[in-house]
Amino acid sequence: MTAVTENLNVESQEILITPAMLKQKVPLTDAAAETINAGRDAINNILNRKDHRIFLVVGPCSIHDLDAAKDYAQRFKTLAEEVSDTLLLVMRVYFEKPRTTVGWKGLINDPYLNDTFKIQDGLEIGRRLLCEIAEMGVPTATEALDPISPQYMQDLISWSAIGARTTESQTHREMASGLSSAVGFKNGTDGGLQVAINALQSVSKPHRFLGINGDGQVAIIHTKGNPHGHVVLRGGNGKPNYDSVSVALCEQEMREAGLTPNIMVDCSHANSNKDPALQTLVAENVSNQILEGNESIIGLMIESNINFGNQKLTPNLSDMQYGVSVTDGCIDWTTTETSIRKMHQKLKDVLPARMNNSAS
Repeated sequence: MTAVTENLNVESQEILITPAMLKQKVPLTDAAAETINAGRDAINNILNRKDHRIFLVVGPCSIHDLDAAKDYAQRFKTLAEEVSDTLLLVMRVYFEKPRTTVGWKGLINDPYLNDTFKIQDGLEIGRRLLCEIAEMGVPTATEALDPISPQYMQDLISWSAIGARTTESQTHREMASGLSSAVGFKNGTDGGLQVAINALQSVSKPHRFLGINGDGQVAIIHTKGNPHGHVVLRGGNGKPNYDSVSVALCEQEMREAGLTPNIMVDCSHANSNKDPALQTLVAENVSNQILEGNESIIGLMIESNINFGNQKLTPNLSDMQYGVSVTDGCIDWTTTETSIRKMHQKLKDVLPARMNNSAS
C-alpha cells in the first residue's frame, strides 16, 4: 500500500464559485463602472500631477454591518460632493483583515461573524455591497490581501492597499503589478521604508506567476506592471513617521531609488499611537506641511465610522452597538466631517498653486 504524503493536515475541500459565475450573478452596472473608472482616473491624475487635489481614503477599519456601511456611504457621498474641488474622497471598504495572531478575518472569510467561514457567501455579499456603493457614486478602496479574491471583485475597486505585513511578500508584489487600480504599499511594521521602496520598484515591472483566471482555472498570469504605486507611511515599532522630517527622508530615499516621491500618510496605526482620536491631529499636521510647501504628500488614510471607538464581537449580534468598528478603533462621523472640512478650508487655495509649481 502506497503511503499517503499529501493533504495530511487538510480536513476537507470545497469547490468555489468561479469569478466569471459570480460576476454573472452580481454584474457590474454602467453606473457603477462610471464611478469606478472616474475614481481610478482621478487618483492616477493626482499621482501624475495632472489634478491638483489630494485623495483621502476614509471609512471603517473593516466592514461587518451592511446596513451601517450603506448608511456611512450615503453620508460620505454628501461630504465628498461638498469638498470635491480640493479633496477626492474614496471610501474604505475593507473585507479582509490580516491578523497578527488570530481574530475575525473579515466579511469575506466569515460574513456571519460566527466562525462558520461561509467564504462563498462572503464573496457574493462583498461584491453586492461594492456594487451598491459604486452605484451611489462613491469610489471605493480596499486592501488586496488574498491573492485569489481580486479576481472576484477588483473590477469594483478604485484604489488598493498592500498592508505592512504583506508589502515584503513577493506574491503580493506580483499580484499588485496586475491590479487595475493604483496601489499604495505601506512601510513595514518596524517602520522601515526599504521594503516599500523595493515593492514599488517591483510592482512597476512585468511579472509572471501562478494564479487563477475568470473560469477558476489555474493559469500563468502575465502582467504589464502597475505604474501607479506609491508609499503609505503608517509608522512602526510604536513610533510615528508622518512628521516633516520623516516625510523628507522618505522623499530622499524614493528619489535615490529612482522613484517619484508620491507619499500617502495613514493617520492610524503607529502614527496615532493606536488611539483613533489622535488621527485628526495627524491630518492637521499633514495639512500644515502642505501649507508650508510640501509637494510630495498626495493622500491620507483615516479610519472612521458612524460612531467612535471599537467593540468586541458578541454571540448575539443584536446586542452590538450600531456603527462601531469590530476591529481597530475609528473616529465618529461628526469628527470625520469636521476634520475633512477643516482640511478643505486650509488647502483649497494652496493645492492649485502646488500643482503649478510641480509643472514648472
